[in-house]
Amino acid sequence: MNIVGKFQKWRSYRRTVSELSKLSNRELDDLGISRYDIEQVARKVS
Repeated sequence: MNIVGKFQKWRSYRRTVSELSKLSNRELDDLGISRYDIEQVARKVS
């Protein structure tokens, strides 16, 4: 993967972490995600 691809993947990861972090614990629970799992979920999605 070239540097541009890595940068885009990192930006996608950070955006996902940011968006999930804005959700309440209740909203995360509805999605089946705990606050501690946000980074792991973002890695899978990005």
